[in-house]
Amino acid sequence: MVRQAWILAVAALAASCATPGGQAPQAQAQAEPKPIPEIRPGYLAGYMPMGGAPNSLAILPPPPAAGSPAQARDDASAKAAEALRGSPRWSVATQDAELKFPAAAETFSCALGVKVSQETTPRLYVLLRRTLVDNGLSTYPTKTRYQRARPFMVNNTPMCTPQEEDELRKDGSYPSGHSAVGWGWALILAEAAPDRATEVLARGRAFTQSRVVCNVHWLSDTEEGRMMGAATVAKLHDNADFKADLEAAKAEIVAARAAGHLPTRDCAAEAAALVGG
Repeated sequence: MVRQAWILAVAALAASCATPGGQAPQAQAQAEPKPIPEIRPGYLAGYMPMGGAPNSLAILPPPPAAGSPAQARDDASAKAAEALRGSPRWSVATQDAELKFPAAAETFSCALGVKVSQETTPRLYVLLRRTLVDNGLSTYPTKTRYQRARPFMVNNTPMCTPQEEDELRKDGSYPSGHSAVGWGWALILAEAAPDRATEVLARGRAFTQSRVVCNVHWLSDTEEGRMMGAATVAKLHDNADFKADLEAAKAEIVAARAAGHLPTRDCAAEAAALVGG
């Protein structure tokens, strides 16, 4: 799984790997994705150079203060999520915590109604991998500034990925990088498959809510994470490589449907687990 703590360490390398100015070479129109360097084993460079993401410190307010109504709302949301531990919704939240590919490629497959993979939708696959980094990086100025403690550190109750506890304790909670990634993906996929936009956006919201269910983010972390995902995707539309991959992804989704490439996940079980968020 991607952990946000590695992003700063590889950001300079990501900058050197990005296409200067975000301009696509003429060969970008090819059917197969062009080779993209990795910034860490398994993780591709994003579309934006270092410093190219929207400035989260200029966009977001500080996290809720202790004793404030906003923190009380966060506390209440975390408390309500305790009832979901061990439930099918908890299982989906645990699955949503995984951002490593190829597993993460299928996150929105049920919402799209097609299998998303390197074989069936290669340009979409690359698009999701690269925007993971862009959206994750967008949260870091604010995460680093405030270093907000995560819910499990405050309420001393279980989270869905205990194997990551040591890393998460060192990584600020506000805003949620997972939520920026998930909501960014939802916006991109809603554009790539507009006939499934409602399903995709609902799945994106549930993905961000999974962080509350997992007891690793406060509700306000996820809300401001969605803000940064939206801001990042808006800026990505000025990047020629991103736009070329998005157009190719649209065609791939249509072709995958026509070829009968159905999701491999149990979509009925996922839908049942997500009823009510």
